Amino acid sequence: MNFAVTGMVESAAFATAAERSARSAKALGPLPEWDLSHLYPAMDSPAFKADLERALSESQRFAELYRGKLGPLAQREDAASVLAEAVAGYETLSDLLGRIGAYAGLVYSGDTTDPQRAKFYGDTQDRLNAAVTELLFFELELNRIDPALMAHISGQAPLSHWKPWLDDLAKDKPHQLEDRIEELFHEKSMTGQAAWNRLFDETIASLRFRLDGEELTLELTLNKLQDADGAVRKAAAEALSAVFREQLRTFALITNTLAKDKEISDRWRKFEDVADSRHLANRVEREVVDALVSAVREAYPRLSHRYYKLKAKWFGREQLDFWDRNAPLPQVEQRTIPWTEARDTVLDAYHAFSPEMAGIARRFFDEHWIDAPARPGKAPGAFAHPTVPSAHPYVLVNYQGKPRDVMTLAHELGHGVHQVLAGPNGALMAPTPLTLAETASVFGEMLTFRRLLDGTRDAKQRKAMLAAKVEDMINTVVRQIAFYSFERKVHEARKGGELTAENLCELWMSVQAESLGPAIRLEAGYEPFWCYIPHFIHSPFYVYAYAFGDCLVNSLYGVYQNAAEGFQERYFALLSAGGTKHHSELLAPFGLDARDPAFWQIGLKMIEGMIIELEGME
Repeated sequence: MNFAVTGMVESAAFATAAERSARSAKALGPLPEWDLSHLYPAMDSPAFKADLERALSESQRFAELYRGKLGPLAQREDAASVLAEAVAGYETLSDLLGRIGAYAGLVYSGDTTDPQRAKFYGDTQDRLNAAVTELLFFELELNRIDPALMAHISGQAPLSHWKPWLDDLAKDKPHQLEDRIEELFHEKSMTGQAAWNRLFDETIASLRFRLDGEELTLELTLNKLQDADGAVRKAAAEALSAVFREQLRTFALITNTLAKDKEISDRWRKFEDVADSRHLANRVEREVVDALVSAVREAYPRLSHRYYKLKAKWFGREQLDFWDRNAPLPQVEQRTIPWTEARDTVLDAYHAFSPEMAGIARRFFDEHWIDAPARPGKAPGAFAHPTVPSAHPYVLVNYQGKPRDVMTLAHELGHGVHQVLAGPNGALMAPTPLTLAETASVFGEMLTFRRLLDGTRDAKQRKAMLAAKVEDMINTVVRQIAFYSFERKVHEARKGGELTAENLCELWMSVQAESLGPAIRLEAGYEPFWCYIPHFIHSPFYVYAYAFGDCLVNSLYGVYQNAAEGFQERYFALLSAGGTKHHSELLAPFGLDARDPAFWQIGLKMIEGMIIELEGME
């Protein structure tokens, strides 16, 4: 299954776009769509309506039972029992609310341009918002209990079951506000942050890019940047640039508004740095992230600069145009990889590591937990949604038969496996900080890549596969840290006033030039490419988690290669912990410490080693 390089090249050079699309669809084979009836039968089903009503009424009942009473309850002799009962009820409500919200979000992501789905999603969010508002008091009041008393109570059964969550919750205490202010922030988010997020999603999904006589969605157009034909890549880049530029005012307004919204929230919550709220959510120390960022930026010359210079040489040039950055290697045959082959490739790689891991991943295929076609209106990109522990995760991809699509499938299934294993911790402790959440996904990619590479003997095929992996790792590490640097510049600059679209484009180009290096020609047209990155909108500063996860997995994989015995058990223990342990505690069994600045060099040297190997293949 050396899918990266084998197969037939496009034989009909003058085929129409429609004919090529039809052939491509046939080559992919049938693509699965998810079955959301595992959550609810339909948007208008009685079951969904009943749960929505129950969520609000039970949230109100919970508030009547406990609001203003947690402090006195903590003073009772049976405090551990009565508080455990309260936390258990809160967890049950969290699972119910999560199920409703997950269903609405997944339905909406299937076609964000459908007015009916958009209304359903918006109305559901309104109702959920009302229910969650009733519950806001609970975590605030828990954090007002005397810390020494809470430490004593939380160590006693049955409350001790939730001690990791209670300890984690206490870290939010310095940034929590009065109950009524928290309620106001939460309710206003529907007409603030959430509304701007939805505007971004619906705008992105509605964009169409004219290419070769076709009107393509964003996902299909971005896919053309990996086409074997340089003319197609250039045309795709020009189409993307033209449409992005037409929409710059809208995207600039969204970015400015959300940056200001975050600044207001950070100021009220007394966060010192623009990224501190993300670090807190990730349960990672600022100095750890700073060490990661510094290590990656210092490595730009020996990673991205060095690799793109080598790739330009392969293309017979001094510089590559920006649309050629992810181009397949010249003189290497390309083909469309059928869905069934992609499935078997990933499952075989997972099985070689752990039959249990492959068994979990196989359920996503067998039980219709995956949505694969790239449909008009569908959310771009890919994700794995954990839903809630009482259900199961779902995976969304936009599969188009490229080698990177196979790696994306391996990535998202890694998330899915992680979410399944963490589920038994319950709705409060299953969620994993982003930094560790990317561990399983990147490890899944690495397993898939290494299995394929080890089975490849042809030198040309090996070179193409190794180059593709290096590019993926540069995109995951170098590019995401550049994204993080861009976000920092945007949020810092926004404190001084609104940024024009031109300001944003200039900031974007400054970090791109620094990170990509002189071998990539950043011509006019690349300036507005910042505007389609969803993480900037939905989850500010999310992006460094990818680099964290990649470097962490490189280190983990090194441990696996050198001491495979017992590794699988330790790795599954890491995934099964969910959000119950700090990253330092989870990495200790592997002899790794992310707080050590030298830790990041392990992962970066692995990427550098692959580039050196490629240089030796000249």
